[in-house]
Amino acid sequence: MYKAKVNASYEFDINEAALEQLDAVETSTNQYHILHDNASIKAKILDTDFNKKQYRIKVNNSIYEVAISDTLDQQIAALGFEIGSSKKVSDIKAPMPGLILEINVKEGQEVKEDDALVILEAMKMENVINSPREGVIKSLKVKQGDTVEKNALLIEFE
Repeated sequence: MYKAKVNASYEFDINEAALEQLDAVETSTNQYHILHDNASIKAKILDTDFNKKQYRIKVNNSIYEVAISDTLDQQIAALGFEIGSSKKVSDIKAPMPGLILEINVKEGQEVKEDDALVILEAMKMENVINSPREGVIKSLKVKQGDTVEKNALLIEFE
């Protein structure tokens, strides 16, 4: 499931089935011809910011700012790790129920943004939880081998 936010005002859900049904043909680099409800649409990608997943698209004669987020981006946003707001995070909570496989930090340790803090096993997958900001670890609320529920407090920052 994807979410598309257009001009920071309108939000749409897009699923895999809708993407498969999209009748779009790339006519040249970053330019597309789309058929929708028997109407012909010309689209051109003007600018892209792949890191932020933001695009500026010209559709017929109108220009739109589009931000796309996938399921993982939506989970990260729900945890408060979004770009911009991530600097204010004071604790880390489990994004899903699972087993703490590894803890890579200790109390009082300084960490940098994107340092691996914890490895959480969920649904037979190892999920690395990285630091959303620079800071000092105030306390660890779990230990290796613990089973945690969704939103369980894992780590607090000073």
